Amino acid sequence: QVQLVGSGGGLVQAGGSLRLACAASGRTINSYTMGWFRQAPGKEREFVAAISWSAGSTSYANSVKGRFTISRDNAKNTVYLQMNSLKPEDTAVYYCAAHPTIVIYRDYKRYDYWGQGTQVTVSS
Repeated sequence: QVQLVGSGGGLVQAGGSLRLACAASGRTINSYTMGWFRQAPGKEREFVAAISWSAGSTSYANSVKGRFTISRDNAKNTVYLQMNSLKPEDTAVYYCAAHPTIVIYRDYKRYDYWGQGTQVTVSS
């Protein structure tokens, strides 16, 4: 099994920045995609960004393009989400996820492993 630990959430004012991290441990997977999803109260889980470790490609939701950047550190087996120009509508619990393929999926149902979630709150 793969264990994912997400961290870096907190309270920030609109226009500020946060960096989330997702560290993978446990069974080694030589090729997998990592993604970030978020869920606000009363809403369904929403795709935010994903990165393919084998292809080196990325994908972003339209709502975060130009503001969020997903990156990776292969030596640390960690994926980051740099969030700039944060807006109140970005407030949600953010979850990191992984699936052991080279394909970038935007559907949360395709991801096999999930972190515990970290709260991001953006005040106005």
